[in-house]
Amino acid sequence: MISESSSSGLNLEGLEDVEEFAGTSEGDSSMSLQRFCHVSDLMQMGNQAFRENRFEEAINCYSRANNIKPRDPVILSNRCAAYLRSPLASEHNPLSGLDPTTHAELALKDAEKVMNFQSDSIKSHILKANALILLERYELARDVILSGLQVDPMSNPLKVLERTTASTIGRRGQKKAERTDDFDCTLCLKLLYEPVTTPCGHSFCRSCLFQAMDRGNRCPLCRTVLFISPRTCAISVTLNNIIEKNFPEEYAERKLEYDSLTNSGADLMPLFVMDVVLPCQKFHLNIFEPRYRLMVITDPTTGSVADVACEVEITECEPLPDGRFFLELESRRRFRILRTWNQDGYRVAEIEWIHDIYPSEGTREKTDLQELTNNASGFALSWMRRARQVAEQRRDRIRLLELDKAESMMPTTRDPERYSFWLATLTNRRPSERLQLLRMRDTNERIGRSLVYMGAEEQGYRVQ
Repeated sequence: MISESSSSGLNLEGLEDVEEFAGTSEGDSSMSLQRFCHVSDLMQMGNQAFRENRFEEAINCYSRANNIKPRDPVILSNRCAAYLRSPLASEHNPLSGLDPTTHAELALKDAEKVMNFQSDSIKSHILKANALILLERYELARDVILSGLQVDPMSNPLKVLERTTASTIGRRGQKKAERTDDFDCTLCLKLLYEPVTTPCGHSFCRSCLFQAMDRGNRCPLCRTVLFISPRTCAISVTLNNIIEKNFPEEYAERKLEYDSLTNSGADLMPLFVMDVVLPCQKFHLNIFEPRYRLMVITDPTTGSVADVACEVEITECEPLPDGRFFLELESRRRFRILRTWNQDGYRVAEIEWIHDIYPSEGTREKTDLQELTNNASGFALSWMRRARQVAEQRRDRIRLLELDKAESMMPTTRDPERYSFWLATLTNRRPSERLQLLRMRDTNERIGRSLVYMGAEEQGYRVQ
């Protein structure tokens, strides 16, 4: 958690206001004018809420805009600023059940994305530096500040932040704490790693606590009922920094040990068996069995028990009062299952990644494939416009939501394989049909079949 000494009276620099969304829909073939106007309206509402110190409402507006137009620097920058301002405005009344540290961590993720898009932007350096200061990572914050001052030596916010971090680093004592068992986790009996302090005052390794709570929501020591989850209970930043600073070698060993347990290797994958999933899909899932709640700590994979499956990434994780997790997932790459076995109550597979067989560069076949993909893109955009018109006429909100999700996942036509899978997700196919599409390694064939499915659905019948 952010300590009281670091948060009380802390002034953020360069975050007094947010940017206006002055983007344009011209040249952005992935977004219709109607969707662009919706994003613009959400940004205006978010900016007004920010300026009136209604940060929870601002974050909600920016997040909705980001779902429609992901990876936009202005949207991410404004949401980052709202996350940074919200801990100070809500220190005694946390927003949405999230503590200030969680907001700072979310702000840091947005700031890093903005910096990736605009590495020479002073705003991105200011955002990242403020987030790191809130997380008490003063040395890293100072590195970011100095990097920003190289871009703009006259930036006043960065100069103020540099003086703040230099003063804080200078005040920190050089005396190291004595190594006692007070710094040990009472569950694994090792040095605390990513420590979490419960409301009842006990500290545990984050992974140890939530594995113990997987069998019940009580403190492992005093048995107090705990209403916390991996998302809402942040790492104790101050305690973690003390441990990392005073016992660097032992901390590095604990990190290496933790990484070796959680990262089983590039060719090993935990399995969650359900319907066939194709790349470029976005969907939701409720995890309620204890053995699968344990998988939330790692990166679960969704697929079938057949010989091929699809990797997915958890993009949102919302804990529910009854112990379940509501997950938002996005499917990524496909792989072939070589062998499987049971581990910790769920299936694990040895896998190999698979890709389509592409024609060689510079060949006529490669040119024809790119031309087919571009033509398919034009058909898909017009198809989606017609599908949206039909759904609006029927007031079919579920179908409109499905089209919104599909549009947000649209890949570039420069990657014909991923684009062919995205085309396949636009229609509702039987599991056996999706499995055939997943097994295909011919991009031309997958695009052709997807276009047939789209034409058939538009005409109101199903291709057998």
